[in-house]
Amino acid sequence: MLSKSPAFNLKAVLRETGLAADTLRAWERRYGLPAPQRTPGGHRLYSQYDIETIKWLIARQAEGLSISRAVDLWNEQIASGSDPLAGLAPASLAVLTTSAPTIPADTTLDAIRAEWIAACLNFSETQAEQALNKAFSMFPVESVCVEVLQKGMSEVGTRWYQNQASVQQEHFASGLAMRRLDALLSASPAPTRPQTILVGCPPTEWHTFTPLLLALLLRRRGLNVIYLGANVPGERFAETALKVKANLVVLVAQTLSSAAHLQHVALSLDNQKIPLAFGGRIFNIRKGIVDHIPGQHLGNALEGAVQEVETLLKNKPKAKVAKGASQEYLSAMIGFNSKRAHIESTLKMNLPPLSIGPEELSHSIQYLGDNISAALQFGDMEHLSEEMDWLKLLLQSYNRSNQELVNFMELYSQAVDAHINGQGDPIKAWLRAYAQNSS
Repeated sequence: MLSKSPAFNLKAVLRETGLAADTLRAWERRYGLPAPQRTPGGHRLYSQYDIETIKWLIARQAEGLSISRAVDLWNEQIASGSDPLAGLAPASLAVLTTSAPTIPADTTLDAIRAEWIAACLNFSETQAEQALNKAFSMFPVESVCVEVLQKGMSEVGTRWYQNQASVQQEHFASGLAMRRLDALLSASPAPTRPQTILVGCPPTEWHTFTPLLLALLLRRRGLNVIYLGANVPGERFAETALKVKANLVVLVAQTLSSAAHLQHVALSLDNQKIPLAFGGRIFNIRKGIVDHIPGQHLGNALEGAVQEVETLLKNKPKAKVAKGASQEYLSAMIGFNSKRAHIESTLKMNLPPLSIGPEELSHSIQYLGDNISAALQFGDMEHLSEEMDWLKLLLQSYNRSNQELVNFMELYSQAVDAHINGQGDPIKAWLRAYAQNSS
């Protein structure tokens, strides 16, 4: 049986558990765990039971629980008459002691985020998880998810976009962040409120960090959140919403092409009188697209989006008439979509040899075609401009001049003209203007 006699000072406990002093004090102050005794001089004294309690809490964090949820689980077991440490064999400090990890003195969320990013860029899962565990032990789950994970992922993504981080580093960080969010969502308490919300991504949208985080934040507010994940077929949203009697559907799109699919889903939901809220990167940088979606935009910031959802649940949103594209753009879209395969085949035949590989070339052509179609659907080819900046970076990474991009756009314009002639005027005008601005 573990001894509850006070025998170890603070330094010994920190060395034994690897926990930072600030973290341990925060646990004691906020949660009452552990509960050390004090010497007449006011110094803390811990028992072997206290030490094992700390290790038990750390183990629950490693499984994905927040510190607050781990404490709740501990208290639930104690209240039911079950000791969480029952059956644990006593062990001496000499046996248990390991080398203490280096704990940075600065434990602000900014510092922890920097620590987490550095660990991800170094492919160090252990250090990245330790940084998160430290953050969750000291700050609310919501703060850590936004300030460390969301902002950390944004910074890693920016580094990748600027060619300062590899795609492997970005994927590694994303994998760690998503795994932690999944664990936190699974460990969330049962819903305490009657409203049901569906959260997911429209077809072709694979970026799930933001909707998963939004689902977690709403779940922690007691709402019954059903998270559907990435690339959900359009008809499934209305079908599932009706089946579960959802009070609100929330969709997230990050790219122009997935926003076009979101519009189709939104129209379907609108026909069924199912309330919709939506958000994502593309609506923040191309604000005009919002007017084409029959639903409520959640704004530019995640924190504001959570509050907007609460408002929509309290007050039924007014019906919104979505804006349509002009006849010229609709005609161009019909012509482009019907002849797209011929346009792309002609382009490939006329392209001179390029330095990029055939797979990347095919991906680039597919990507451009998807976004041309989406821009036409929303009635403004300028929506496409920001989406194409990555192509410039791709060429730069291969040390190629912008002239290759200019030639590519000119050949694409000629292929459009060859197959849909004057019907493709909006496409040709944009392609030539973009090529001219890139030269």
